[in-house]
Amino acid sequence: MGYFLFIDESGQDRREAPYEVLAGISVQDSELWNLIQRIHSLEIDIFGMRITEGHLELKGKKLLKKKTFRHANQLDPIDPPERISLVTSCLQKGKAQDPAMRQNVTKKELTALGQAKIDFVSQILEICSQHRVRAFASIVNSDAEKTTYKDFLRKDYAYLFERFFYYLEDKTSEPMGVVVFDELEKSRCHLLVDQMEEYFLKTAKGRMRSSRIVPEPFFVHSDLTTAIQLADLVAYITSWGVRVSHMQEPARKELQSLADQVCQLRYKALRPINNQEDFVVWSFAVIDDLRPREEI
Repeated sequence: MGYFLFIDESGQDRREAPYEVLAGISVQDSELWNLIQRIHSLEIDIFGMRITEGHLELKGKKLLKKKTFRHANQLDPIDPPERISLVTSCLQKGKAQDPAMRQNVTKKELTALGQAKIDFVSQILEICSQHRVRAFASIVNSDAEKTTYKDFLRKDYAYLFERFFYYLEDKTSEPMGVVVFDELEKSRCHLLVDQMEEYFLKTAKGRMRSSRIVPEPFFVHSDLTTAIQLADLVAYITSWGVRVSHMQEPARKELQSLADQVCQLRYKALRPINNQEDFVVWSFAVIDDLRPREEI
């Protein structure tokens, strides 16, 4: 028995997003395929078709952008049987080759699609809860100092692995954790592999944590890997909607219910830290400075 940690990020360009988020979802190997199948079935139940076929993905910035909520609130809630018909029509028109057909989308169809997208994400998070998925995140302030050290594993990654390690350490079955990343540009992948090796094999904390986490990660294409897309949803909702600890940036109010669902997926570990026997360590860490002590 083992656990995967699928990792993706949001707001790394430091432009519009209020926080830079490195997020992961952990799922037990025996639960993974059932989770994926249920999400694929949900796509058909909500949209009348698979919306992630080909190169399409479950991206937070596409499903949950402000326009989605604006469209969803144009009209009263539409009953699911009627909504699915309207959504299917809207999506088919959107894929049409004829520009006139694409422009023929009605207000009610756009409303139905907006409501469907929000309902879809909410049900995804509920399915994740039912399959005992846990969410992890390193949340970085947009003005946080970045490190110039190339050999050090960045602090947001170290915090994420620390929380994942605590989660695995609490399991009586002593499982191993496997880290899976969305594939980056190749030179960045090599750099991250080298940094993880330095951390897990050459630091005291890293060596200890390698007893539960395989130090060498896997890289996959996000458009082919449903669980990476789930991590993207968690990262996006966390950046724009979740507010914990000392996060001061304003949140998008329309994301509140989804943010609450994401928070329900967090893991709470208890460890003897700061002279407390049961110090609470949540799986979401807020980071103000990415530099290691040696650089500050």
